[in-house]
Amino acid sequence: MRLEPQQRIYVCFFLFAVSMGAMLSRLPDLQDALQIDKSELGLTLIGAAIGALISLTFASPIVARLGARKTAFITVLGTSASLALVPWMGVAPLVFAILLCEGLLAGALEINLNVEIDRIEAQLGRGVMNRAHGFWSLGFFVTALASSVIRQAGISMQLHLALTFTFVLIVGSLVIAGMRNAPARPAQDHPEVGHVALPTLGLLPLCVIGIAAFLVEGAGIDWSAIYMRDVFHVEPFVGGLGLTLFTFFMALARLFADQFVDRFGSRSVALSLLLLSTAGLCAVWVAPHPNVALLGFALIGAGCSAVYPLAVSAAAQRTDRPAHVNVAALGQMSFVVFFLAPPLLGFVAEHAGIRTAYLVCIPVILAALMGVGSLSARRSAFA
Repeated sequence: MRLEPQQRIYVCFFLFAVSMGAMLSRLPDLQDALQIDKSELGLTLIGAAIGALISLTFASPIVARLGARKTAFITVLGTSASLALVPWMGVAPLVFAILLCEGLLAGALEINLNVEIDRIEAQLGRGVMNRAHGFWSLGFFVTALASSVIRQAGISMQLHLALTFTFVLIVGSLVIAGMRNAPARPAQDHPEVGHVALPTLGLLPLCVIGIAAFLVEGAGIDWSAIYMRDVFHVEPFVGGLGLTLFTFFMALARLFADQFVDRFGSRSVALSLLLLSTAGLCAVWVAPHPNVALLGFALIGAGCSAVYPLAVSAAAQRTDRPAHVNVAALGQMSFVVFFLAPPLLGFVAEHAGIRTAYLVCIPVILAALMGVGSLSARRSAFA
């Protein structure tokens, strides 16, 4: 297929999100099938967090050795296959084990795609990181919209995820086959500094920003359907609109964020988006009507859109360690929160109400606001 290098990365992000979004959109059905409460569902989903933590800590040298194409084949197709097996597991411990394997692959995927898109940015001389993550969000939007219709039609979770995997297998095989390794940034072409990726003191502010973005993203993606069902008792199609609006506005903001970053700088953009997330969280917390909640999910999606990609770019461009190590360390602290959000927020939802689960995200946003000074104030990273 005649695609530019960055376009192949876009497709990989899209396919990963399609697979994950299909499974997450069926969480209410998975909860019913396993006959567990919200806290138990959250603890089951923590398997993915554990796998991702292990992978993000130790997998960076493996990713560097395998290269972008081999790693993409293993991780993009492997995560989709793992998620397609989830509906066939009749008990929570088996789902936990499958998600543990999926998390191991997802962590390596995170390192691989983010480092590769940063190197491609350096070749192009312009920003494409936010657009790449925009295709992740676009994948969630497409699958959320499709899943609302699929659930309303009564199609089983097993068939839904099997068809999703078939799509990923066909498209992914065609696109990944043409990938080539982009050269490392010259300033970062230095010797390996170890096999374990751990955050440094200078990286911590970026980690806090990433944690906030992924906690809010996890709250929007994982619990929006259950929130709409439990709070407003809406039908499945309307219940799925929360996730649909969240992912649509996240994708829209990410696809066009790079031009705003070039014009106003990473710091100003991140500050504005974090404040927008706070407004959305408050709207969901106090929503007296489904429409207000849906507006809140739209604001949350737009607000947390480009925050994590901005942190990734800043981490990849640091010169203290190889890019894949810094990206892995950032992902270790923030990407895992995306998977930890279900159990943490599920515990809060079960004991204090699902509205309160969105309220507890606000202090983390405030902490991220204190760390935006670690982002560049320059109007363009390529000026």
